Amino acid sequence: MNRTALITGATAGIGEATALRLASEGYNLIITGRRKDRLENVKNELTSTYGVDVQTLHFDVRSHAEVTTAIDSLDANQPLDVLVNNAGLASGLDQIQDGDIEDWDKMIDTNVKGLLYVSRQVIPRMIARGSGHIVNIGSIAGKEVYPKGNVYCGTKHMVDALNQAMRRELAESNIKVSAINPGAVETEFSIVRLHGDVEKAKSVYNGFENLVAADIADAISWVLSRPDHVNINDLIIMPKAQPAAGQIHRNQGL
Repeated sequence: MNRTALITGATAGIGEATALRLASEGYNLIITGRRKDRLENVKNELTSTYGVDVQTLHFDVRSHAEVTTAIDSLDANQPLDVLVNNAGLASGLDQIQDGDIEDWDKMIDTNVKGLLYVSRQVIPRMIARGSGHIVNIGSIAGKEVYPKGNVYCGTKHMVDALNQAMRRELAESNIKVSAINPGAVETEFSIVRLHGDVEKAKSVYNGFENLVAADIADAISWVLSRPDHVNINDLIIMPKAQPAAGQIHRNQGL
C-alpha cells in the first residue's frame, strides 16, 4: 500500500519539488496551498506523470478556521503517513526599528502559527494510528541571526524549538520528527521577501551556485527513506559558497 504525504505550500518552490519527488517514489499526496489554480495544475502534472492519487486542499495556513475545515474534510480513515510542514515565507528586509508591522504579522502567522495549526490537526491522526513522520522545513535563519533578518530569524528559531518539542513529545507515540534547515535556495522566496522586486531578488543569487528546490526535496526523500529505527532529528544544508547565514563567497570559479 502506498504511503500518503500531506505537503503544505505545494504550489511552488520546495513544496512543489517535494511533491514531484515523492510522487516519483509512489507516494499518494495531499497538497495544500493558497493558489487554487496552481494547486490544480500541480495535481494534474503529478497524476498524469506518475499515476498516483493526489488530493488538493485549498486554504491559507494563517487561518485556523480554514486549516481546520480543510483537514477535517478528509476521510477519518485517510492515512497520513507523512506531514511536510513547508509553508513559510520572509517578508521585508529592514532593521528592527524600521520594520513593517504587516510584514511581521505575515511571517509570524505563516511560519509559526500556520505550522502549529496544521500540526494540531494532523498529529492526533498519527497518534491514533501509532505511526507517522513529520518533516518541518526550517532555515539556517533558525540557527543563526543576520542583520535585517530579525523577525524572520525569530520565527525560524521558533520552528527549531517546536521541532525539538515535537520530537521529544511524540517519540512515545512512535512518530518521527525531523527538521530540514536550508541556506540560500533560489525559489520565489526572495521575490516574496522583496515584495515582488524580481530583479533585486535575482541579484541575491548572483555570483555563486545556490541551492535549488530539488536539492531540498532530495534531502526530504532521504530522511523519509531511513530505516524505521532511524530518525534524522536535524539536518542543515548549505551551498558550498555559503559557510554561514549572511556570508556568501561570490564569483569563485564562476
